[in-house]
Amino acid sequence: MLEVGRITKAHGIKGEVLVHLTGDRLERVQPGAVLTTDDGRQLVVRYATSHQGKWIVAFEGISDRTTAESLHATPLFAEPIEDPDTLFVHDLIGSTVVDATTGAELGVVESVEANPASDLLVLAGTEGQGLIPARFVVDRDAEGRLRVDVPEGLLDL
Repeated sequence: MLEVGRITKAHGIKGEVLVHLTGDRLERVQPGAVLTTDDGRQLVVRYATSHQGKWIVAFEGISDRTTAESLHATPLFAEPIEDPDTLFVHDLIGSTVVDATTGAELGVVESVEANPASDLLVLAGTEGQGLIPARFVVDRDAEGRLRVDVPEGLLDL
């Protein structure tokens, strides 16, 4: 299960909540979508509407503000979405990163760090750790290696 969002607070008096999605997959808030809480509770989306960069979401079985308030700061999880044209964070972890120009191995993705400009691939390799903005990922080859095209000098620190 992947963390796909978080309930930030109750909204209104009819049991609606504000949800901040961690990705851009709108399937997560479509009617009928099932989101799971960290304690295993399954929440089924009745409806959702965009609101100031978040989503106002109504879940089945939650119809009052008190119940909605009890969900404050609850992380939401869902199964990964299969999309061959998209690289998800869970697909990147453990991938070997290679320079698209030279073919040199730069390290293995240990984690992905959120950053406002571009998420950062945190690399563990033979020469310590390095950070590569995810925007420089060109593609993923047949062996699952990430090819990156980084500007000259970025890795010379």
